[in-house]
Amino acid sequence: MTDIIEKAPELDLATLRVDIDRIDADMHRLLMERGEIIDTLIQVKARQGGGSAFRPGREADMMRRLVQRHTGLLPLDTVEGIWRIIISTFTYVQSSYNVHVDASGGDAAMRDTTRFHFGFTVPYVPQVNAEAVIEAVGHSGGDLGIVRIDSGMAAGAWWLRLCEPSAPKIIARLPFVDRTDHPASLPVFILSAPLAEAAARDVIVYSVSIGRWRKSLAGKIEALGGEILGNVGTDNGLSILISAPGTVSIERLSDVFMESCTSSARIHEIGSHATRYQVR
Repeated sequence: MTDIIEKAPELDLATLRVDIDRIDADMHRLLMERGEIIDTLIQVKARQGGGSAFRPGREADMMRRLVQRHTGLLPLDTVEGIWRIIISTFTYVQSSYNVHVDASGGDAAMRDTTRFHFGFTVPYVPQVNAEAVIEAVGHSGGDLGIVRIDSGMAAGAWWLRLCEPSAPKIIARLPFVDRTDHPASLPVFILSAPLAEAAARDVIVYSVSIGRWRKSLAGKIEALGGEILGNVGTDNGLSILISAPGTVSIERLSDVFMESCTSSARIHEIGSHATRYQVR
């Protein structure tokens, strides 16, 4: 009887390990099946004339559903990181790309952010500053760029380089899952060539040039649900980086600047992104 009692935990552990091995094999099989579907998708896209492999709106929707359904022992950080790598790597399989990174503020945090969101398969290319990232993306055949949102004063008004219609544009803001203890919490924008389709437009990002700052401006932008992300003095006044809900028209935004600055503002849409998912 004693022998049976002593052996029972071993039998239970053995059974659990068999179950773990079965689940691991199932996950691997499903990933390979996903690869087969992606291979078919590549062929279908080729017959239909191609199209961008980057679909920020769909990615945001996938991550949103992932967080909403997640429960249990496994940390959300791990689940988010796994899915980000799955998405980024399968995108790379569809159409290879590099990620150009503004390393002017230090390489460590940017490298952690890039690896968390893009994994190790996608090549990591450090650049000397945000302008170099924009230039590299603009001259590439489909690369992405990463710039720090808070790099404003030190980096200059880098966003002015995004104003031309053919220039790279902001397509995402990371981390998408917004929480205080995020392991890759550095706030960054993702840049790509302008997307003809599939852009997420919950939030629109603008470059705004004005003559001078007015104290009332920040409050009025916040009242619209917007956010001032950076401001840098220029030879002609002030260049501001702001974001606003997609429901706010550029005409309404222009009115706000006219009311606050008593002069016209030059406003350029320089990209958009999905509303981040906040975890309390």
